[in-house]
Amino acid sequence: MRLIAIRNILILSAFSILAYTSWRCTSSRADDTSIPDVVDYNYHIRPILSDRCFKCHGPDANKREANLRLDTPEGAYAAFKDNAKAHAIVPGNPDASELMARITAKDTSQRMPPMKSNLTLSPHEIELLEKWIEQGANYKPHWAFIAPKSPEIPEADASWVRNPIDHFTYAKMKEKGLSPSDEADKERLLKRVCFDLTGLPPSLEMQDRFLKDSSPKAYEKIVDELLANKHYGEKMATYWLDVARYADSHGYQDDGLRTMWPWRDWVIHAFNSNYSYSKFLTWQLAGDLIPHATKEMVLATGFNRNHKITQEGGVIDEEYRVEYVNDRTSTFGKAFLALTFECSKCHDHKYDPISQKDYYSTYAFFNQVPEKGLFGTIDASFADPPNIKITSQEVSSILKFINKRDTAAVEVMVMKDSSNWRPTFVLNRGNYDAHGEPVGVGIPKSILPFSPQKYGKNRLGLAKWLVDDQNPLTARVFVNRVWFQFFGRGIVKTLGDFGMQGELPTHPELLDWLAVDFKSHHWNIKRLVKQIVTSATYRQSSSITSSHIKVDPDNVYLSHAPRLRISAENVRDHVLASADILNPEIGGPSIKPYQPKGIWEVASSGRGSLMTYIQDHRQDLYRRGMYVFIKRTVPPPSMLIFDASNRDQCEVQRGRTNTPLQALVMMNDPHVSESSRVLAENMAKLKLPVDEVLSQVFRKIVCRKPQAKELAILKKYMEAEQLEFQQKPAKIKQLMKVGEYQKNQALSNPFTAALMQTIQMIYNMEETLMRV
Repeated sequence: MRLIAIRNILILSAFSILAYTSWRCTSSRADDTSIPDVVDYNYHIRPILSDRCFKCHGPDANKREANLRLDTPEGAYAAFKDNAKAHAIVPGNPDASELMARITAKDTSQRMPPMKSNLTLSPHEIELLEKWIEQGANYKPHWAFIAPKSPEIPEADASWVRNPIDHFTYAKMKEKGLSPSDEADKERLLKRVCFDLTGLPPSLEMQDRFLKDSSPKAYEKIVDELLANKHYGEKMATYWLDVARYADSHGYQDDGLRTMWPWRDWVIHAFNSNYSYSKFLTWQLAGDLIPHATKEMVLATGFNRNHKITQEGGVIDEEYRVEYVNDRTSTFGKAFLALTFECSKCHDHKYDPISQKDYYSTYAFFNQVPEKGLFGTIDASFADPPNIKITSQEVSSILKFINKRDTAAVEVMVMKDSSNWRPTFVLNRGNYDAHGEPVGVGIPKSILPFSPQKYGKNRLGLAKWLVDDQNPLTARVFVNRVWFQFFGRGIVKTLGDFGMQGELPTHPELLDWLAVDFKSHHWNIKRLVKQIVTSATYRQSSSITSSHIKVDPDNVYLSHAPRLRISAENVRDHVLASADILNPEIGGPSIKPYQPKGIWEVASSGRGSLMTYIQDHRQDLYRRGMYVFIKRTVPPPSMLIFDASNRDQCEVQRGRTNTPLQALVMMNDPHVSESSRVLAENMAKLKLPVDEVLSQVFRKIVCRKPQAKELAILKKYMEAEQLEFQQKPAKIKQLMKVGEYQKNQALSNPFTAALMQTIQMIYNMEETLMRV
């Protein structure tokens, strides 16, 4: 029976994928081929030049062809060296511009881009370039490098808007011929905001309380309650753990144990305590350099020690030390600036104004740590120096947020600068031993000039530069990431790339307004979150109309709420919480739940305490998904199937896939089966009518009352299963032995077994794992 169900799911999944692909091919939004009255460099021209021209005629001097540079006006307007009368671009005169002659040349040996590049320009793009030159070929700094200014709030339908966010989204909808959707019903809205703010389903008590509350502030009261909930910090921290590449092992082949979990406890504490974003990033970048730094500030710097570390004999010490500094530099660029700094490690950036010298000037900030590329061997150190020891006495007095279970001190890797300044050199081709010219500390001038005299010549100065009011990126990048967490898509789609190759913002005025408002209110994260989730934009129904699909199939303009599958960690959380077996403990060491046998062993180097997988027991089996042990070489398989990060490097956006394997996890994972059993046993003990039992179960899992038709289907299925178990009682014992949670032998009967099967079917409903 189970094999037939699996086969059917595989077939249905294959048809679903084909249907979705067909829909995408036929329903994608048509490109806008109209020519605007005023052609803007940032929004119309730069994307064309960046995609087709900058690789050969951009910032990278080493790869520049024909000595022509098109990313700056000086380069584009300059006379050719071999023909002083010729210019690539002559402002106001397309006919005299060599650029136009080359992109329209009929002779393929003269046409640009060259045939071998496999790049072409469409007639529409050529028209845009021609009109731009005709209008003066006005260059502008890249939009992301211009400090945001608060725009005028546009007019909108007063009966719909709830806060300034809605004015901007409403204006964009109207521009595109769309109208906002009605507000979601209370049950679906409650489920949405609970999962978004805590990662957990609403209890039946909360559902009843919210449905009965008819006051105008009913929803806002729920939001405030959730923001004050201790699980809010866990939900927000989960995303940051991807950014910080947090894991419980060192990585590389030996992949030994590390003890960085106290830093994770700090991140949860920081979000729950509503530390300002300026404080949050400053402590993580440079808490150790703050005058009179506390141990908490130093612990926060573990952010920059979360990278992979080798423990393998025979490696070249300096090679790996350089690799660690490279990781911190790239993580800094991606995490806080959304720029691809790593592209400049070996050469000047091909698209963004980040030279190789700029890269190593930024690298110099992180190059002062007194560390080794190889320190000891596997299991010799769970926290390579520099590190700190956290004692039980400190936990009971100054670090109360750390969930330390035993009496032994725990060591955590942190940042510290050497007393002697280590010189930094440009590394030719990025090779660790190929020293080029020496460089000091600095940041690309195109973003915001860095003055050592103003900020300071260390990581603390770098943090001050980040939160400078004139920095164009820091606030924009963070509010865009928070927006993504609630809408499944950033205002800038490319969360990790605000550079030339990144996407343009869909709502540029809204992005700037949010960034300025965020800074002007002291970088208050909870305030930003509340603004978003109380907006009318967020509160819309996720129902999709034919006009939505026709005009905006990807919901770029937010005329309805998105339907998003909950994250991998929250899939586990939802199952455990709805069965009332979730261990709500905050923080502490990671845990090892049920896992298929042999996975660690086949990928192990055969050494160290992580050579074999030793499962935890009792209450640790039922902790939240964010506490599941992450071994970098063998991440938790069921979580990977739901697109969790393997934490090898800084990640700001997970993939989102739909595969048959996800259905198989929900049908066969021991935690799902065990939760189904426990919930069935608990409900059977209540001795309620079947309809009431099924209704309560449905509300616990799907978070709304079932419709009469749905209840009838569930009841019919359960009756069929109960009849099956009555005829084959031996199947009951086999079914209900799953999991270590205490079993009630008195309830091993056909009714409970049938209810367990019915609950597992509800867990496999599409709506169960969706926030709609």
